[in-house]
Amino acid sequence: MTGLTPYLYFDGTARQALTFYRTVFGGEMGLNTYAEFGRDDGPGDAVAHGMLNGPVSLFASDAAGGESSVGGPAAAGSGILLALLGTAEGPEMERWFAALSEGGVVDDPLQQRPWGAHDGRVTDRFGVRWLLGYED
Repeated sequence: MTGLTPYLYFDGTARQALTFYRTVFGGEMGLNTYAEFGRDDGPGDAVAHGMLNGPVSLFASDAAGGESSVGGPAAAGSGILLALLGTAEGPEMERWFAALSEGGVVDDPLQQRPWGAHDGRVTDRFGVRWLLGYED
């Protein structure tokens, strides 16, 4: 595996988030629980490590004690958005944007910009911020 893969921490919703992202982006998902890893710093059925491999790859887990989570006290992701620029063709990017918007907040609609490209920003239902864009 090469390149940057975001690793997201959630407050007990990693399984739901990765399942949601699989419905949005497709791909293969794998999950391991705290119990499977022999960890006792979180609930046994919580996600200790999860991954989505596909057109968009992500790692995620449920935050253990002392770890920052999306929307948590330290909100480590508050200054970060995940950029999917040119990751897929326009119609697929439009579909992804619409799916990420469901239950979330459209921060800036996906639209054509003066420079000719399309882009937009959305915060999904799990508090993850996304920038999607494509060229015609």
